[in-house]
Amino acid sequence: MTGLSYHARRDELLTYFDRTAVEAWRRLTSNEPVGSIRATVRAGRDEMRENLLSWLPQDPSGARILDAGCGSGALAVELARRGAHVVAIDISPTLVKLAGERSQTESFATNIDWRVGDMLDPQLGRFDYVVAMDSLIHYDGPDIASVLAQFASRTSRAVLFTIAPRTAALTVMHTVGRVFPRGDRAPAIAPIAPRALDRAMKRHAGLTDWGLTRSHRVARGFYISQAMEARPI
Repeated sequence: MTGLSYHARRDELLTYFDRTAVEAWRRLTSNEPVGSIRATVRAGRDEMRENLLSWLPQDPSGARILDAGCGSGALAVELARRGAHVVAIDISPTLVKLAGERSQTESFATNIDWRVGDMLDPQLGRFDYVVAMDSLIHYDGPDIASVLAQFASRTSRAVLFTIAPRTAALTVMHTVGRVFPRGDRAPAIAPIAPRALDRAMKRHAGLTDWGLTRSHRVARGFYISQAMEARPI
């Protein structure tokens, strides 16, 4: 995907995660106490991460995996702990630095290649699996399909990702979120129904040999996200 909408949203996300909310995300992804709302987000993210890990081989030794939008690195660290070779990339230099610092003393630290940049960069090479946890929730169906097509062209086994499912609860949360001052708001997410995403994928020329194979929704308070798996069919 090379359209202006992608680059504009990417720059917005960089501003938010690298400047506006970096301290909030550092706390959220640590063991520090957080408020009740963020506690539900933390619990939901933990549950989603475990679900995505369960869809990957229990022993991924030797597999090359892209953690697309790695944030503070919890998923990449667990994959490396299990023996995978992980390329973990995020647009936020601050979050990638934090991830590297948190993992640098681990025996498996050399299994992780921390990168700052665009998760769609073809120079990252080919992978057995791509995992994009909550990295695509800010894009609409056609944009997600374009991202998946680029991942699919460099992935041999599966792409695991999450979407923001179109639900009544999520709509209410978005409405409430709009009352906060603009500087405090997270970038808007783009809820989409799985069927709508499936249609967008089927219309994309780069995904003619790929399809959605399983799905799982996690709803924990203010965290609502749906895991999807795309594979060659």
